[in-house]
Amino acid sequence: MIPVRVAISLYQAPQPQAILILGGESLGEREVFTAEFAHWYPSLKIWISSGVVPNKARKIFRDAGIPDSRVYLDYRAVDTVTNFTTLIPDFKQHKIQHLYLITSNYHMPRAKAIATLILSSQGIAFTPLSVPSNHTKESFVPIIRDIARSLLWIFTGHTGASLKPAVNSP
Repeated sequence: MIPVRVAISLYQAPQPQAILILGGESLGEREVFTAEFAHWYPSLKIWISSGVVPNKARKIFRDAGIPDSRVYLDYRAVDTVTNFTTLIPDFKQHKIQHLYLITSNYHMPRAKAIATLILSSQGIAFTPLSVPSNHTKESFVPIIRDIARSLLWIFTGHTGASLKPAVNSP
């Protein structure tokens, strides 16, 4: 069903309708990139999932001329899987069927794997945009773990966040 749902979403919303940025780095590099990118798409709302502290995030976007009314700060997520699962109700409420997914280039393979399962299972397509970084690419272990957790969420509604190590993932 996932390919069918994505095809319908892309047909109904061929262009992204919102921006999702996955937080995780304290320097705000992803937020700065997104603020610059958002100038090209002034009608798109921006969701930041567990990014830099609220005051810093607001300042980055205000300094870039992005009004607060476009920026949704969300700090419910505790890891990359919950970056997606906690925002599904928000995206559905706003009738979002296609979004830009922004994260660092080293983190994008895992983010895409999770998004393919979680977003696509909910009829939401995504277009990935990578922020350059100097980090080394993530190993396959967290990718495989988070694919399993994404499948768990699809079938049970639980992410398994309490089962993973205490280290917060970017």
